[in-house]
Amino acid sequence: MTLANRSATVQHKDPVTFTDRLRISFNWILEPTAEFLNRLGVRANMVTLAGLVGISIGAYFLSQGRFTLGGIMFLLMTPLDALDGPLARLRGEPQDFGGFVDSVTDRYSELVIYAGLLWYAQTQSDAWFSMSIYFAAFGSVLVSYIRARAQSVGLDAKVGLFSRVERYLILAPSLLFSVPFIGVTLIAIGSNLTAVQRILHVRQSSRKRKLRY
Repeated sequence: MTLANRSATVQHKDPVTFTDRLRISFNWILEPTAEFLNRLGVRANMVTLAGLVGISIGAYFLSQGRFTLGGIMFLLMTPLDALDGPLARLRGEPQDFGGFVDSVTDRYSELVIYAGLLWYAQTQSDAWFSMSIYFAAFGSVLVSYIRARAQSVGLDAKVGLFSRVERYLILAPSLLFSVPFIGVTLIAIGSNLTAVQRILHVRQSSRKRKLRY
């Protein structure tokens, strides 16, 4: 069996994640919104970049210690990430490159939030907060990288509790209630545990595939 066929087999067995369930649950509002934006001539990449700009503005507020305002911007901009896919399909735009841009922008969006928090932590000379932010960013990037690297060799790594959506659901309320240290610390611990979980999962999947073929 070729690698392509193996990849197709793995993809066919992909588990339904919490993110997938959210997209299905909110499809009733995503599709009409995407259709409305399409009629206005809005492109998918425009929505993606608008989200990044809004998140960056929120990160600036965070760097100034205005956590609630930064959290509101974060909440307002995050749903845009779910619109670019449906919008690209409606417009018949190349989804491979669109998905690539979306993934890269997601990393920028998440890291710019941590950058804003880190700036604030440094101004307060708060070493513990700074290190929590570093390990939260460290784990978040690893979780995404491990999944992408596994997919490149035809394996699945969508396991774990701290994927991007779950991290956002923890970070958003901690910002809104001005307790970012709690949210960041939970993400620092959970994301790195998820990274390890995914590594072990890929190792196990690799061994099973070797035995199968």
